[in-house]
Amino acid sequence: MGDREVRYPDVRVPLVGADGNAFAILGMVRAALRYAGAEQEELELFMREATAGDYDDLLATVMRWVVVE
Repeated sequence: MGDREVRYPDVRVPLVGADGNAFAILGMVRAALRYAGAEQEELELFMREATAGDYDDLLATVMRWVVVE
């Protein structure tokens, strides 16, 4: 990932082979963050960032927040 750090490095989300639909990805990552104990404000921040751009921006945001497997 270069010089970027993952915000929640202990949260792993298996996206390989998963439904590639943007809403499915958002739901899986949000659920994983909630399970890991992320506060509501963090969840809202993730959702704002993840939905601010296009599909590629969504994927980039997900990779900044969690470890994608």
